[in-house]
Amino acid sequence: MTLHIYNTLTRKIEDFKPLVAGKVTMYVCGPTVYGGAHVGHGMSSLVFDIVRRYLEYRGYGVRHAMNYTDVDDKIIQRANQERQPPLELAERYIEEYDQQLKVLNVLPATVYPRATGEIPYIIDMVARLLENESAYIVDGSVYYRVEKDEDYGKLSGRRLEDMQAGARIDVDERKEHPMDFAVWKAAKPGEPAWNSPWGQGRPGWHIECSAMVFHHLGQQIDIHGGGNDLIFPHHENEIAQSESLTGQPFVRYWMHNGLMQFSGEKMSRSVGNLISLKEFLENHDADVLRMMVLNSSYRHPLIFGDEVVEAATRGLDRLRSGLRPAFPGVNGASKEELAALRKVAEAAQTSFIEAMDDDFNTAAALGLLFDLVRQINQARDAGATDEQLQNAQRTLRELSDVFGLRLTRVREDIDLHPYFDLLRSLRSGLDEDGLSEIQWDAVGGGEEKGNPARLIEMLLKARDELRSEKQWNWSDWIRDQLAGLGVLVEDSAGGSSWRWK
Repeated sequence: MTLHIYNTLTRKIEDFKPLVAGKVTMYVCGPTVYGGAHVGHGMSSLVFDIVRRYLEYRGYGVRHAMNYTDVDDKIIQRANQERQPPLELAERYIEEYDQQLKVLNVLPATVYPRATGEIPYIIDMVARLLENESAYIVDGSVYYRVEKDEDYGKLSGRRLEDMQAGARIDVDERKEHPMDFAVWKAAKPGEPAWNSPWGQGRPGWHIECSAMVFHHLGQQIDIHGGGNDLIFPHHENEIAQSESLTGQPFVRYWMHNGLMQFSGEKMSRSVGNLISLKEFLENHDADVLRMMVLNSSYRHPLIFGDEVVEAATRGLDRLRSGLRPAFPGVNGASKEELAALRKVAEAAQTSFIEAMDDDFNTAAALGLLFDLVRQINQARDAGATDEQLQNAQRTLRELSDVFGLRLTRVREDIDLHPYFDLLRSLRSGLDEDGLSEIQWDAVGGGEEKGNPARLIEMLLKARDELRSEKQWNWSDWIRDQLAGLGVLVEDSAGGSSWRWK
């Protein structure tokens, strides 16, 4: 089977053939850190995390770079408003986003270059652009000549004669052409600046990415990713300046994710309709956002709303249900039921690869996981033992790991006091009701933090005995108290099991 990827440059789905067999170089544009990240930033990082995970699952070694733009007009403006040095402000938001990526279970990039860490390479690239007359100097600033590039506009499909100066393009009468863009900006009073042969200044927005790619990945790379909003002018300008130096294709496959939308509009600071990533992660399981991404095509816009979030939450719970243990005391499912389970599990992996090879069709691949979960749960309900569920659940774990989903939730460092209090209240209440003959493990003490699984199992053991004695009030009381602690109890003919809500 061959992986196929939609290439923004050719506007076609193409066979994936990396420059070096078995190895992939991938560069993804990260955020300009002048404020807290919003869920759209998280969405883009998740898209390319899933791409990387799948490439590695298919056996490729991936060298992955994600940059931070840490010097920029917007950073300087925000820093002046907050009366903070621009580089300190950028560092604060980089650290915040880095922690959020960890919460989102995004694999660490091989390298995280920053604009301020690439100044020598940027200056060298600007000097070479001047040498071949692809750029020119105006009052200490350096501009790229777009008319020097006969193919300018090939990524976005725009013709130079039809273009107008627009978003993030400097309107400057000193430029030879309105679309010429700055690769070096002359210093202004109070702004961060570095020495260069043209005087003090700082990098333009576009040049930093080309310099980072050349430095960390090479003059040609396999995949360059980013949001659709970066196609023009950012990625268009990256192509122009890079290829004018090398005379060869800069990137083999350009991949662009659709943007997060809220009420039909792009989510952005300028529009003022942001949902911060911090706010989202405080109120939702991080994997809910990953499920939202998986449920959609990466190239299409993703609509943010309560219904979408709720659907993703339900879907995540449904997937997690596939890893629940067998019910206590079961005798095993029928041969027919086990044969059906084995058939679905064996087909899942092949079908999963077929779906993902189709331009990372995560929605179709996710549907296969739901089919597998449905068959697992059917077998469990039919009395399958843990051993009989084992192989299918292993497949579910393996494929969900490709997506970066964490279906098994281990809650550590939880305050155990409420569980000890519950155990003591139960013992006291049973003594008062003359039910002290109920047998269970001794209640320990002294722990403050940890995993409450042992205490929950003790409560369920007591509850099973109470149910056998038809003490329904106490049985329901334990169930309700555990529910208040976020534990869902499920009953079957063979006994009770539990899971986190």
